[in-house]
Amino acid sequence: MRILTSFPEYVVANPYEVLGVTPAASAADIQKAYRKLAKQLHPDLNPGDKSAEEKFKEVAGAYDLLSDADKRKRFDNGEIDATGAERPQHNFYRDYATSDNGHHYTDHSGYADFMDTDDAFAELLRQGQRARANRRGRDLHYSLAIDFADSITGTSKRLTLPDGDTLDVRIPPGVVDGQVLRLKGKGAPGSGKGAAGDALIEVEVVPDRRFTRDGDNISLELPISLSEAVLGGRVRVPTPTGDVTMSVPKGSNTGTTLRLKGKGAPHSGGGFGDQFVKLKVVLPRTPDLELEAFVSNWEKGKDFNPREDRTS
Repeated sequence: MRILTSFPEYVVANPYEVLGVTPAASAADIQKAYRKLAKQLHPDLNPGDKSAEEKFKEVAGAYDLLSDADKRKRFDNGEIDATGAERPQHNFYRDYATSDNGHHYTDHSGYADFMDTDDAFAELLRQGQRARANRRGRDLHYSLAIDFADSITGTSKRLTLPDGDTLDVRIPPGVVDGQVLRLKGKGAPGSGKGAAGDALIEVEVVPDRRFTRDGDNISLELPISLSEAVLGGRVRVPTPTGDVTMSVPKGSNTGTTLRLKGKGAPHSGGGFGDQFVKLKVVLPRTPDLELEAFVSNWEKGKDFNPREDRTS
């Protein structure tokens, strides 16, 4: 009994069939067929289309063989196969694709017959060739964390890159969380005469539990004592640019909101937003017997009902 063993093989198509011509086709017919298919399939005309790119490689390989009179004659005589390899040597597709005989056609070498013409297609090929030879470098993306106060006032930071290099980044006043800063020419280098790409820095603003930002305005809740609420007084208030002194009016209550003009974030057209300070009356942490005695004897305080004006 004879056992037949077969192995999977990647077969390169007949070059005449690939170009859609007969073995009797003239050199001019072959060139015409190739040019027609190349215009349809070239990667420059089908960006991102992998199927078209693979078909173009196949078409270019077929033309490479049939446009050479000697190769075509040897193929017709069965001396070489469709890959250009000597028979009876048995080449698999993966051998062809990785060998020196294979043609990857990552450039315009398959268009040598057309590059010197003056039509629009040839000009497209020349432009594509020049663009690849002088390609702009890639943009590189990074992230940089900054304090809330620095996002309002602006600052300069040094960013350490994964390769150990550093970038000095100027943070403009008023930057917001997630904003992307562009450092021109600080990305990957270009090829040939191509310019370097840019570095794109995404800013992460670390929250400050004291402040809340709404557009160009800032809000802050400020605890005050009972004495300050009743009698008024001067208190220190934090702002992103440092503490300032603010007057608390007599009879202030929890929820009373005061404004510090111009202490917010900068406006894009000039000037600054405001900082709003919301007061919160806070009693001493430990019981105060003197305060308890006063309240116990405060008849008007007992008569006041803060809930009677509230709507249900």
